[in-house]
Amino acid sequence: MLDELRGKLPGWVAASRLHASEGRVASYIPELAKAPGAALGITVLGRSGESVSAGDTELLFTMQSISKVFTLLLALMDNGEEGVFAKVGMEPTGDDFNSMLKLELVEPGKPFNPLINAGAIAISSLIHGSTPAAKTERVLAFFSEAAGGASLAVNEEVYRSESATAHRNRSLAYFLKDNEVLGEDIDVEDVLSVYFRHCAVEITCGQLARMALVLALGGADPASGRQLVPRRYVQIAKAFMLMCGMYNASGEFAIKVGIPAKSGVSGGILAVVPGRYGIGVIGPALGDKGNSTAGVHLLETMSRSLAWSMF
Repeated sequence: MLDELRGKLPGWVAASRLHASEGRVASYIPELAKAPGAALGITVLGRSGESVSAGDTELLFTMQSISKVFTLLLALMDNGEEGVFAKVGMEPTGDDFNSMLKLELVEPGKPFNPLINAGAIAISSLIHGSTPAAKTERVLAFFSEAAGGASLAVNEEVYRSESATAHRNRSLAYFLKDNEVLGEDIDVEDVLSVYFRHCAVEITCGQLARMALVLALGGADPASGRQLVPRRYVQIAKAFMLMCGMYNASGEFAIKVGIPAKSGVSGGILAVVPGRYGIGVIGPALGDKGNSTAGVHLLETMSRSLAWSMF
């Protein structure tokens, strides 16, 4: 299959790149507005370690909401299912990813799932560590291990840009504090520091594909076979990716592409063909629901041509 991809992927990328003109680079985090809107790159990594890439795969970008999948896994390993789901729910919202509507309208006032902003902030509070720096260090170590030993780091410029403009996220966090989702002993700004930093972790398509392959293999390290994450927790994460991973376009993506995925407002997409491939995509121009226009088009083209499905 990868040999077939090697010949076709450059043409598919060229065709999908035209769809970047349908979107716009995110600007509400000012530092993200510097990304090249016409860029598109993809890496597909197989379980044997063989990979195929095309397009702008050397472009560095920040994980943004893609990081929420892996902080969820870390929180599950730290607290177990009962501890995590005492703070977040298991359902899609049908609302924007930064909405606070249901926190006020639906009892008990906890976030509907861990992939919306409110849910990811709650998850960030559950990561073990005595200080925000210690928690961030654990996050980076876990992300780096999943990325195959790459030394991943926070893009400090993006972190500062996000922190300075995150008025809605601060509102969400203080709302969670008022709803007692964040406990009395938890400092809101400390939690937000961890959250903003894991969103600002910088990565390439190849490193993202390696992280995706860990999920594709049920939490096993592709090189050693060692179980990095319990299979049960990976099943939970992939279920959330299918239901909620592409913001309010998750249902449409599930129908048209048919594999678990998680997008971020930097234009990144992590996608998983279960048991077979991990995929990392970057396409900074976003549609009105916050997903890469060129990246989604490329994954739909590939899925239809190669009959990808999780069923």
